[in-house]
Amino acid sequence: MASRFLKISPLLKLGGGASVTKNVTRARSVSAAMSYKETLANAPPTRLSVLNNGLRVATEDSSSPTATIGVWIDAGSRNENENNNGVAHFLEHMAFKGTGKRSQTDLELEIENMGAHLNAYTSREQTVFYGKCLSQDVDKMVEVLSDILQDSKLGEHEIERERGVILREMQEVETNLQEVVFDHLHATAYQGTALGRTILGPTQNIKSLSRKDLSEFIKTHYQGSRMVLAASGGVQHEQMVKLANAHLGSLPNVYSEGQPPVPDRCRFTGSEIRVRDDDMPFAHIAIAVEGCGWADADNIPLMVANTIIGSWDRSQRGGINLASNLAHYSAEANLCHSFQSFNTCYKDTGLWGIYVVCEPMMCETMLYNIQSEWMRLCTAVNPAEVERAKSLLKTSMLLQLDGTTPVCEDIGRQMLSYGRRIPGHELETRIDAVTAADVRDVCNKYIYDQCPVVAAVGPVENLPDYNRIRSSMYWLRV
Repeated sequence: MASRFLKISPLLKLGGGASVTKNVTRARSVSAAMSYKETLANAPPTRLSVLNNGLRVATEDSSSPTATIGVWIDAGSRNENENNNGVAHFLEHMAFKGTGKRSQTDLELEIENMGAHLNAYTSREQTVFYGKCLSQDVDKMVEVLSDILQDSKLGEHEIERERGVILREMQEVETNLQEVVFDHLHATAYQGTALGRTILGPTQNIKSLSRKDLSEFIKTHYQGSRMVLAASGGVQHEQMVKLANAHLGSLPNVYSEGQPPVPDRCRFTGSEIRVRDDDMPFAHIAIAVEGCGWADADNIPLMVANTIIGSWDRSQRGGINLASNLAHYSAEANLCHSFQSFNTCYKDTGLWGIYVVCEPMMCETMLYNIQSEWMRLCTAVNPAEVERAKSLLKTSMLLQLDGTTPVCEDIGRQMLSYGRRIPGHELETRIDAVTAADVRDVCNKYIYDQCPVVAAVGPVENLPDYNRIRSSMYWLRV
C-alpha cells in the first residue's frame, strides 16, 4: 500500500494539482466576491424622516463611538445675483461669531469642552454646517447647530471684522492656481449665468455687503424644505428625529411668492479664457465639455470614462506601466508634471474634462494627446479598460466613505442632489451594468464634435488657438 501511494502521489501532483489549485483559487475569488456583495447589502441603511416643516432627517447608524451631524442647505453661490454674490460664503464665516444665547467665546469653549469640532463650507449649490463629536454628545451638537442656523447675531462689528478675513482669504485663493483656473473655467463656460460667478464673490461686493443682505438671504433660502439634517456614526434615528423636532421644527417653510425660488438654467458656452504670464514656471490648463447633472442616467458612464482617463503626477512611480494611456504617454515623453481628470456635476449641468500642469512649450503636445485620447474613447474604447475603470471607480467610492464625516457628507449631498441616498449595492449594480458600448455612446454624445471650454493661466504661448482646439474634437474618417 505504501509503494502504491508513492506511485500515485506524483500523478496527483503533476496531473490533478493544477486543477485543484484553479478550483481553490476560483472558490476563494467567488467567496471574496460574495463577501464584498454581502458587505454592501448588509451596510447600515440610511433612514429618512420628514418633519412637518419639510426638513428631512437622514441618518446612518454604524454604532461608532463618534458621530458627525450636519445641516445641508440647498443654497449656494448659484442662488445669488450680481449685487449680493458672495453672501452665502459670508454667512458661513458669520456662523461661529456668536448667537443670541452664546457669545463667540462661549461657543468656542463649549465645543472645546466637548472635545468636538465645528466646521462649514460653501459650494456653488450648497451651504453646509457640520460638527464632529462623541456619540454621547449628539444632542448638544444638534442644539448648537440649530442655534447657529436660527439665531446668529450677525453683529455689525463682527461683519466688519470678517470683511478683512474674507479679503485675505481671497488673496490666498489667488495663489492656488488650480482654484484660479477652475474659477476661470466656470466664468467662461457659464458666462452671463449664476454658475459663472465665484463662490467668494468680487471684492466690491465683500466691501459693501450689509447685515440686511445677510438676513435677506437667510430669510429667502434657509427654509425647512430646503434643508437636510444628516447624521452618521453612533446615532439613533428616532433620537435624531426627536431632536430635529425640538430644535429645528420651528424653521419656516413659507415663501413670499408661494413657492421656493428656482435657479435659472445655466447656459453652457464653448469658449476660452487665457491669462498669459511668461514669468510663471508652469502652464496651468483646464479643458472641458458640458457634462450632465447629478441625477442624469448618463452620469455613471461619464464617471467610468473619467476614470479611464485617470490622473497622474511625477511623484507617482511607474507611470509608463500604468493602464491609463495618457499617464503612459505623459511619463514616457515627459509631457507634463501632472494631470487630473474631473467630472463636476450640478443639478442640471456639469463640466467633464481634465486639468493639466505642464512645461511652457509642452502645451500643444499635451493637448494633442488629451484630445486624441478623448476621440479614442468616442470610437475605440475596449471592454478590458472599461472593466478596469469600473473596478477603480468602485474602489475609490468605497475609500471615500471611510469615516463618519465622509458618510455624513455623502448622505447630505445625495439627499439634496437625488432626493434619496443611493444604497451601495444599487450603485455597484449600476456601475457593473456599464459596457464599452455605453461609454462610446455617452462620449459621442457629450464629447465628439462638441465645443469645449478652455481656461489657461501662465506661459501659454504654445497653447493652440481655440479654432485648432475645436477642430480636434472630431476625427475625419474615410
